[in-house]
Amino acid sequence: MPPKRAIPCYTCGPPNDGTESPFYQCNNLLQQQEESMSDDESSTGSVEENVEVEETTDLSNSDVCTKYQEASKIVNLALTGLISQCIPGAKILDLCNFGTTIINTQAGKLYQKKVKGVAVERGVAFPVCVSVNDVICNLSPLGSEELEPLKAGDIVKIDLGCHIDGYISVAAHTLIVPESPDSPPTSISDEMGNVAVAAYNAMLVAAASIKAGATNKQVTDIVTKVANSYGVNSIFSVRMHQMKRFVIDGVKEVALRHPTADDLEAGEQKLDECTFEQAEVYAVDVAMSTGDGKPRPGVLRTTVFKRNVEANYKLKMKNSRSLLAQVDKKFPTLPFTLAHFEDERGAKMGVTECVSHGLLTPYPVLHEQKDANVAHFKCTVLLLPSGTARVTGLDMPEYFKTDKKPEEDIQQMLDDIAAAAAKKAKKKAAKKKKKKAASS
Repeated sequence: MPPKRAIPCYTCGPPNDGTESPFYQCNNLLQQQEESMSDDESSTGSVEENVEVEETTDLSNSDVCTKYQEASKIVNLALTGLISQCIPGAKILDLCNFGTTIINTQAGKLYQKKVKGVAVERGVAFPVCVSVNDVICNLSPLGSEELEPLKAGDIVKIDLGCHIDGYISVAAHTLIVPESPDSPPTSISDEMGNVAVAAYNAMLVAAASIKAGATNKQVTDIVTKVANSYGVNSIFSVRMHQMKRFVIDGVKEVALRHPTADDLEAGEQKLDECTFEQAEVYAVDVAMSTGDGKPRPGVLRTTVFKRNVEANYKLKMKNSRSLLAQVDKKFPTLPFTLAHFEDERGAKMGVTECVSHGLLTPYPVLHEQKDANVAHFKCTVLLLPSGTARVTGLDMPEYFKTDKKPEEDIQQMLDDIAAAAAKKAKKKAAKKKKKKAASS
């Protein structure tokens, strides 16, 4: 857990008590999120009543479905809150801490009863990352290495995850920093519009295509077709993953594009074909670029890691042993950021030996070409008996536009997805109206 501190809010402005501290609580936003959360169909109270441990840990268990749904609500709320904070002058470190606080605060209100004397684990499943411009993903800076604040026109990619009892929901979103909180961004280039629409539409059709009986190759073909239609490239190293309890990157994977002979010679791996099955859960992760789509290392420090549970080694350095002991206690299976450790200096010193002996797997900060525009969208899908349900991810900002059109079959899929979403929204609104009328 990061050290407790008040949360800076760039929307509400500084406090009126005359203090100069930049850190203060954004009660208004958290209150609005809590009210939004309480308006949904599932309430916290009903969740707390259903805490009986079940042996079945996939979606065939209704309690598991509920936990995925609750984690998904928190993910969407955190994304919404972070988007409102992305204005000129906002600091990346403060945004990461803000999102982390929302996730932990909201998750902490659920499943508070212990099960057989053991508390139900819940909270951050993937560290809040805020990547700007040519940085593709995984940027979660340390307190001692703060980067320059956001400025109008910056391309911001937000990536985060939440879990309830190990059942994970994740999402990513792309936006442009506006001139002010009250006005939408202007002067967005055609290239940025193309890549944003391409990445978002690819996420939608990929999510709809991940269903029982389909294969990962079929999804890769569809994503490739979308990228080609908009004249952009998928990012090579970004992949979709199956998720299980406490496992964020399962065995089944989906590539965003098929590797060429040159790619294979350069070290890119070709994925084995796999078939999706009912009751599975997937992170549908899509990142696209106007560049070559080949990520490269940069100067930014890697701060996000995950414990490799299959590796063991007797570490020699005291800092390394201390870091690994804390990881095994606090983050035994899910990714974490070094910013979550109080002894930041010791964590930085100890992480090198842990990585070199395979005890920790790094999530490096990935970069594209400096002049490239990058878009990143991600959602979580549940393969239910009624079909594939997309439970996280927000709508694409309306200011992303393009004149390019996808192929006819892709457009038909997008039309069907839009029609289904409109029908669901109408049904939900009618149910909410009926509930409100009954209570009045």
